[in-house]
Amino acid sequence: MEQLLSCFNVTVFQCYNCSMVPVNDNSQALRVGDGMPPFTLPSTDGRQVSPADIIEPVIVIVFTCNHCPYAQAYEDRLAALGRQFDSEGVRFILINSNDATDYPGDSFAEMKKRAKAKNFPFPYCHDESQEVAKAYGAVCTPHCFVFDSDRRLQYKGRVDDNWKDPKKVTQHNLLDAIQAILDGEKPVVAEANAIGCSIKWKQ
Repeated sequence: MEQLLSCFNVTVFQCYNCSMVPVNDNSQALRVGDGMPPFTLPSTDGRQVSPADIIEPVIVIVFTCNHCPYAQAYEDRLAALGRQFDSEGVRFILINSNDATDYPGDSFAEMKKRAKAKNFPFPYCHDESQEVAKAYGAVCTPHCFVFDSDRRLQYKGRVDDNWKDPKKVTQHNLLDAIQAILDGEKPVVAEANAIGCSIKWKQ
């Protein structure tokens, strides 16, 4: 059951089996213009994935998970974007950093099932140590980070402005940022607060 509350001007979300979490936050651990933190992570398709091996001019990193209703709501939209931009030099990498001990639905085994069921067109990686999420300053699922050919952060935040109904979206923040970078421009909106359940940190 969902419950929207307001506390100190910060909207929070409570979902079944989740603690109360912020949904309007974007973190300052990684600022627009900063370089891309390196990583190598195992993917559900059996590969080891590293941005250092990617030659395409745009890389989109999305921190997500299996169980969060926000993450689930955006899976098809992210897959559509991945396919749309696949031939234009854009590579998506999805990362799950949640603690699978308290949230077994986010285990690597369950990630493999989810990736297969949803037919993800991009790697879905497991950040078991949570060090990658910390380096990027990811705060929730989903949380997007877009990097240009110099591997500098050009956009961070949400996918769009309506997680419940894609037909009612009026601001396609992630899509617009990707297109701007491909066109050699800076995104008009470089930050749009992330919306989702908090990353489940290890105790």
